[in-house]
Amino acid sequence: MAIVISHFNKDLFLYKIEYISNLFLRANVGVSYFFILSGFIMIVAYGQKNKIDYFEFYKNRFARIYPLYVLGLLLYFLTRSHLFDGYKVLLYALGLQSWIPGEAMILNFPGWSISVEFFFYLLFPLLYNYFYSRKNKIIWIFAIAIWLATQIFSNWYLALDAYEGPHTKSHEFLYYFPVWHLNEFLIGNLAGLYFIKNFRPKKYDIQIILLFLLIVLVLMFVPLFYHNGLMALLFVPAIIMISCNNGWITRLFSKKPLEYLGEISYAVYITHIPVLYLLREFLRIQEYNLDIDTVFVIYVMVLLISSALFYQGIEKPMRDLLRRISFKKN
Repeated sequence: MAIVISHFNKDLFLYKIEYISNLFLRANVGVSYFFILSGFIMIVAYGQKNKIDYFEFYKNRFARIYPLYVLGLLLYFLTRSHLFDGYKVLLYALGLQSWIPGEAMILNFPGWSISVEFFFYLLFPLLYNYFYSRKNKIIWIFAIAIWLATQIFSNWYLALDAYEGPHTKSHEFLYYFPVWHLNEFLIGNLAGLYFIKNFRPKKYDIQIILLFLLIVLVLMFVPLFYHNGLMALLFVPAIIMISCNNGWITRLFSKKPLEYLGEISYAVYITHIPVLYLLREFLRIQEYNLDIDTVFVIYVMVLLISSALFYQGIEKPMRDLLRRISFKKN
């Protein structure tokens, strides 16, 4: 939701509150959290297997991600059909846009992060079968070295004349190029390995609250480059403590309504831009003259309802259908 707010009109009241606005201006760090969490969950989901079947893994990941990924594109063209470009549609459909600076934010632009996820999914069975399942410690050295190298490179590149600022190819290269996010997925994998080996249910409510406040304060007041994995230093302990916690925070977020919000969160993320465009077009046609804060409240309500419908009517049925597909071996 922080990312949803960050993509909304900057005249929203939240941007007029000093320091609070920094949270939403830096909300792209939420994508780093998503990449780390993705790596963590992959290990938790497959950590007891001796080997991952490549076809089954790719099929299941495709079934989980791709239907709504395409839906986001189709919804985008409902208001942006004049921007149809065969080359860009092909890049988006193949999940290659983040690899090409200048094209990363094409069409339904939150899809850039799914493009990066495709890269992670391509690598994960290989990493698991040759490193994680064999308990090969070299991957720990490799992952930490990549994390350190990425932090050094990112800050060095920012200081170069080659970096031309926002809305340029150099910006897209620094922020969206998949290689600079590989460290986040790998660190998430390592966190998952640590969690599986050391899982002990315990009450971490106070620690989680303090860590969350520290993350908020850092984003508000400390002007560093967080986008390419630096926040792993705080996100990893947060993910591990939340996963081990058996206190009231876990009980609260296990309530059905909040659990359901988690289930529809992918639909919220991948459709929030086209839904915003559709709402704006509807309000324009109806000639509603509403203030920006009222539009935002309507937008959030419409987004949650539509995401629930997309989840129930498209994501779940298509996921179940695609996962049932199998090819008999002769």
